[in-house]
Parts: sequence; structure tokens; C-alpha cells
Amino acid sequence: MKFKLKKGDTVIVISGKDKGKKGEILKMFPAEKRAIVAGINMVTKHQKATRTEAAGIIKKEAKIQISNIAYLDSTGVATKITFKILEDGSKVRVAKKSGDVITDKN
Repeated sequence: MKFKLKKGDTVIVISGKDKGKKGEILKMFPAEKRAIVAGINMVTKHQKATRTEAAGIIKKEAKIQISNIAYLDSTGVATKITFKILEDGSKVRVAKKSGDVITDKN
């Protein structure tokens, strides 16, 4: 399945325990319809010692359902994303509320 949200997009949580928090998408999991967002859905994990990491209790981001996040517009409002084909034939993402073209940060 293809989603309109991409890695690097700034999103806002629209439902759940972190409602209203903002963050950037770190990783997408299209097959699971989930994403990892920086600072959102923090869980406590008991980490075993490895060669690169020490043992202990760490906090890390867990996956969040795609339906619970929305793209954060340049005006600071949650918005949907649509596609538009420009005169030169290129396909770009456009924020519905403001009409701004979304440039990829990657």
C-alpha cells in the first residue's frame, strides 16, 4: 500500500495518548500501516547488554498507526495531502488547506 506521508514529514498526532504532539517521521512500515515518529508513543524497554550498547532501562519510540497522524502544514494546521501534476509533467504533493506544494526533505 502506498501512503501520502513520507519519511521526514512533520506530523501531528490526531488521536491517542499523545494527541496534539508534533514530530518528524523517522521510519515508515507500509505493510503494517504504521510509522515511527520522533518523540511520539514512547515506551520503556529493558535492554540487554550488547557489544555496542550498555544494559539498562531505555525509552524509545514505538510504532504508531498511520490513521492516528496527519501532515502538519506550514501554517501549523493538520491537513490532508493531494497530488497535482505541474505543466512540466512532474507530480508533486500539495497540502489541501493551504495549497502549498510539499517539497521532499530527503
